[in-house]
Amino acid sequence: QVQLVESGGGSVQAGGSLRLSCAASGHTASTICVGWFRQAPGKEREGVGAIATGGGWTYYADSVKGRFTVSQDRAKNTVYLQMNNLKPEDTAMYYCATADWVGFCPVVAVESYNYWGQGTQVTVSS
Repeated sequence: QVQLVESGGGSVQAGGSLRLSCAASGHTASTICVGWFRQAPGKEREGVGAIATGGGWTYYADSVKGRFTVSQDRAKNTVYLQMNNLKPEDTAMYYCATADWVGFCPVVAVESYNYWGQGTQVTVSS
């Protein structure tokens, strides 16, 4: 059974940093996509970044390029989202999710991801 557990959310001031973790278990494929998404109240869920676990290739949404970094610790089956220079508009519930590897990891295609964690809240104050 696939399980994803996020942690690391919290409240920070603008300009600060947070690192989110996604502990994954139950996958059998050598390469999968682990994506990070966020959803603010009243808005649609949007992708921010993803990583292909086999090769470590990363993909980012334009809105977070240069500020967010996705990485992994394969020994711990954990994927991270390092968020720097946070802005109030980054405030949202953040989720990790997994999708099949199809030669790339879709960052914006929410519907491609079939297993989801419970989410962790990030609040950035100005």
